[in-house]
Amino acid sequence: MTPEQLVALKNDIAADETLSQLTHTADHAFAIAAAYNLPADPAFYVWKTDLPVVDIMANGFNWSRVDNLSVGKARIWEWMVQLGSINPSRVNVRAGIIATWAGTTADEAVRLAVFGHCQRLATRCEKVFATGAGTTVVVEGTGPATMAFAGDINYQDVLSAWNS
Repeated sequence: MTPEQLVALKNDIAADETLSQLTHTADHAFAIAAAYNLPADPAFYVWKTDLPVVDIMANGFNWSRVDNLSVGKARIWEWMVQLGSINPSRVNVRAGIIATWAGTTADEAVRLAVFGHCQRLATRCEKVFATGAGTTVVVEGTGPATMAFAGDINYQDVLSAWNS
């Protein structure tokens, strides 16, 4: 974690009525780390940073809609998925999905299904460092947040935050 992230974590712990009362011991650092590695409550959604294309194509993808794409849209989609995974947290990737699956109600349904695979629930810690609405509704300008930190923290991160 960066020094700035450690300060943000420290401030977030201090703002919690329960966790802020814990003494600065290794045991309590373990407990705090465990709490921050649980799903955010209320639910907070983030864009995945790595999504295997098979997760999209093998789970409810409407293959018949591909034949209805224009040549340009089909080429965008083909180029996006040819490497085997996408990073939906990138604005240009989401723009490509929007550009490909736009126009008809059926195409927009495919877009919504694709975006459903592009998001996941964040942990409490990931939410601290995320930017965006954190909602599951995908409308231009809203939806999942973008993470500046992904993954779990450990007791050493909490100890470092306390000392920042």
